[in-house]
Amino acid sequence: MKVLAMYTIKGGVGKTTTAVNLAYLAAREGQRTLLWDLDPQAAATFLFRVRPRVKGGSRALVTRRRPIEATLKATDFEGLDLLPADFSYRNMDLELDDTKKRTRRLGQLLRGVAGEYDVAFLDCPPSISLVSENVMHAADTLLVPLIPATLSLRTFDQLTRFVADSAGPRPEVVAFFSMADRRKRLHRDVIEAIPRDYAHTCVAETVIPALSIIEQMAERRAPVPAFAPNSRAAVCYEQLWAEVRPT
Repeated sequence: MKVLAMYTIKGGVGKTTTAVNLAYLAAREGQRTLLWDLDPQAAATFLFRVRPRVKGGSRALVTRRRPIEATLKATDFEGLDLLPADFSYRNMDLELDDTKKRTRRLGQLLRGVAGEYDVAFLDCPPSISLVSENVMHAADTLLVPLIPATLSLRTFDQLTRFVADSAGPRPEVVAFFSMADRRKRLHRDVIEAIPRDYAHTCVAETVIPALSIIEQMAERRAPVPAFAPNSRAAVCYEQLWAEVRPT
């Protein structure tokens, strides 16, 4: 099972919408797909019409008192399962700190279901924390959404340093521009100026635009390619998935 983590230090950059759309596309092409909503805000869980609750909360998961298999929920889409968020995830750092191999527990939990899935997506909270360190060890690839603006690039520099300083094997980092508005000069300039090999990191060619149809996901509670398969947004997500799909 390949693990792709949607991770960023900065919030509000299209992380969850991208995780939901890519997970849907992976399942649509026949891959057995899992999405783990690690963010206590539970946006991905909401979009998939699942109640944001895990019996026993994060402690039960981290301590393995509740098997990860018992927390999985089916979605409305064939081949796509969800491990939902829970508000207790806000305390997951504390729970992890009390365990052995505290930076590797999430990876251990995922290995318990590795035989059931071809690909897993982690929708991560925007922070640098013990959860983040677990994600570094669990993920094969970090997918990092960037708004084409100065502050977003600054936090990306912080993230790449964080990855570089992590002990053990490091995931591949693939950044991509998200919520881009080419009508804005700054967005155009940043997209055109940034090298495609930025700070030893791959930057995808696909740019996810700022479109109202993506915002409609919250009303439709479904991925864009499911309710608007011919839209520009759907095509962009399909192109991005083609770039980052594990080989």
